[in-house]
Amino acid sequence: MIFANPELNEFESKGQYLNFRGYSIFYRVIGTGENIFLLHGYPFNSYDWSLVIPELSKEKKIILLDFLGMGFSDKPQNYRYTFEEYAEIVNEVAKHLNIVEADILAHDLAVSVVQEMLASPEKNKFQIRSIAFMNGGLFIDVYKPRLIQRLLSQTPNAIGRFLSNRMSRKSVENSLLRLFGRDTKPNLSLLNILWEVLNYKKGKSIAYLIGRMVFEKVHYQNRWIEAMLKTGIPFCYICGPADPNSGRHMANRFTQTFPNKPVYFLSEMIGHWPQIESPNEVTSMYYQFQNYLKDLNETRK
Repeated sequence: MIFANPELNEFESKGQYLNFRGYSIFYRVIGTGENIFLLHGYPFNSYDWSLVIPELSKEKKIILLDFLGMGFSDKPQNYRYTFEEYAEIVNEVAKHLNIVEADILAHDLAVSVVQEMLASPEKNKFQIRSIAFMNGGLFIDVYKPRLIQRLLSQTPNAIGRFLSNRMSRKSVENSLLRLFGRDTKPNLSLLNILWEVLNYKKGKSIAYLIGRMVFEKVHYQNRWIEAMLKTGIPFCYICGPADPNSGRHMANRFTQTFPNKPVYFLSEMIGHWPQIESPNEVTSMYYQFQNYLKDLNETRK
């Protein structure tokens, strides 16, 4: 037993670990069928997807992983976390599992990891069939970070480290709950799990380091958008519109930039964590995207 919560113990116990440059990376494979990577965001982990797994795994082979510095993976201190390395981790898991091709559903910070993968296709070790971006900062100029993100990650390292170490559960949850819809906030059991995951291997103490990646996007944005405009890989945006960070305003910008790419809006009051708030809607919208691609392919034949 590693964790106080039995659900978290069961989730972790069914996974495995990959050695990546001397660090342990958690991954897990569930179901059979076509491969799909479910890539999590900041600051939690692949457990975020637990509510969509039962339905998606009926037809798909789900590959989960925890990025370095989050979840069950190792969390090195005084480390420079980068999008390039996170993209490499996805590719190393794919290589380890002999994955030749896969779809991707990416949330939050992971949307930028996938953008980096699109911008560096020569580094990818598998074929990306399709991408569903969900509630993430695809465009940093319209992204709206929380105050706690700015305090942790736009201040000198010493201040960020000090604040990360001293963040209380109440302050974290107050910030977190603002990102959920009015009627879809997590219950106490889930909050306990998220808090335990954050603190595992002293993860809370490095939250500021990973948070800095959000504000580094400004140096990548033009290259990433250019790659998205040029790629032949189909992609869409699934949107919880009530998300104050990356909700309707992000979807509107997506449509302006990629007018021919589909956007799927969830119910009006769904916020930043759709896979937790409304997992059935997420699954439904994802399959709607897949059906759209099938129809598109049929039309082109």
